[in-house]
Amino acid sequence: MKINPNFSSFKISGKGMSIQKQRMDVITENIANTSTTKTEDGSPYKRKFISVEFEKDNFQTKNMFNFMNVGFKASKTNHMLPPSLNSKYPEEEKINFEATEYTDNEKGELVYMPDHPDANKDGYVEMPNVNVVTEMVDMISASRSFEANLTAFNAAKQIAKDSLEI
Repeated sequence: MKINPNFSSFKISGKGMSIQKQRMDVITENIANTSTTKTEDGSPYKRKFISVEFEKDNFQTKNMFNFMNVGFKASKTNHMLPPSLNSKYPEEEKINFEATEYTDNEKGELVYMPDHPDANKDGYVEMPNVNVVTEMVDMISASRSFEANLTAFNAAKQIAKDSLEI
């Protein structure tokens, strides 16, 4: 579904909330596997993380000085018409960024546990490379980012609602 450029704030906030939800899912998986010393491939669990990647030239204005050349048009009654009504811009604004999941291949800590079933011949077990403190900090960050996007979404919704009452 195409979103009218006047409602791009909904798209941006919605995409931000979606990415933060993905981050929370990955973080909870990491925390749940802090003690998983053997996965299906026989190695300890490897920490996963989300990286947000923007499309190349996504935020470039493509003019000589890289200024945002929005432009407004005054009507006969001196009302300012927004750029979306000037028909200077394409129907769909470019808001292209995606969250990609990666695996951290750093080795985990070796812990001496000779009675552990996954211990090597020297009695050491390679633990997952997950640091619970780091994951909790990331979880708080994702939660706060989600809240910020939700606040922006609700503000845009309120503005749209108030503009309908005019």
